[in-house]
Amino acid sequence: MKRRTLIHSAVALALPLALGTAALPAWAQDKWPAKNITYLVPFPAGGTTDILARLIAQKLGTTLGTTLVIENKGGAGGSIGSEQGSRAPADGYTLVGGTVSSHAINVSLYPKLGYDPVKSFTPIVLIGSNPVILVVGEKSPYKTLQDVLAAAKAKPRTISSASAGSGTSQHMALEMLGFKSGTQFIHVPYKGSGPAISDVMSGQVDMMFDTSVVAAQHITSGKLRALAVSSSKRLEAFPNVPTVAESGVPGFEVTSWQGLFVPAGTPKPIVDKLHEEVMKILQTAEFQERLKGLGMQGSTMTPAHVTEFQKNEVEKWAQVIKVAGIKLD
Repeated sequence: MKRRTLIHSAVALALPLALGTAALPAWAQDKWPAKNITYLVPFPAGGTTDILARLIAQKLGTTLGTTLVIENKGGAGGSIGSEQGSRAPADGYTLVGGTVSSHAINVSLYPKLGYDPVKSFTPIVLIGSNPVILVVGEKSPYKTLQDVLAAAKAKPRTISSASAGSGTSQHMALEMLGFKSGTQFIHVPYKGSGPAISDVMSGQVDMMFDTSVVAAQHITSGKLRALAVSSSKRLEAFPNVPTVAESGVPGFEVTSWQGLFVPAGTPKPIVDKLHEEVMKILQTAEFQERLKGLGMQGSTMTPAHVTEFQKNEVEKWAQVIKVAGIKLD
């Protein structure tokens, strides 16, 4: 009897050990979230990714019954923060704000990028997309895009243009403008839209392509003058601002987008839960109205559709970068 009890005890102890690998994830998922979640923004505060993160984080934290902590980690067009996010544990406690630059463009610009924009992450949602707007400070002598192009052609590489970093949609829009119009500009990269647009407003930099999310409030206040939008059609929020194509550069179109990702390998139940709850937030009338005011168009893509969209974006920008001959260290 004693021997049977010992054997029975040994089996009882062995079963949790043998099943531990399978049982632990289910237990962890049931308990998730049991602590604060980090929302990693690979750009400084004040930029598009940061603004959207703060709009989502507060509501998502309330829904999940926890706190979402925004962590800004800017640099290299979003690459530094995105690499940090890709190396985080795949346990549902790290969210990463991704953009067309960090999750589509940079892989073709940086030969030593420390992550794969597709394989290193699992998408949660595509938050939305929007064009970039060419803006100048309120005291700028340039009233139209044609004024800018005429000045650039008269004195090549004398007009400076800021961006949130090399490889960002702001940078790519500038490169495409130069390529399609046959002009040359001075690119001035920053570690985010916030400091970049501040220098445009102060007149330290001549101009900048930036998303309507960041630029809209400054255009409305009069601190910035909008010259052209990069979309194929005018923005509903700024109907009097012509497109770049309308302004004499036919075929010009650049679109920026924002998404939410987690490290690859994050358990599917957590991915599904995050997708479900974030989509509820994005589809509220309040959030939709906010997106509209920022000149963004929302998305209803599933995570699988986001992955396919992202792959196509990587290929598209790889071709643009190759034709333009852009290389970064």
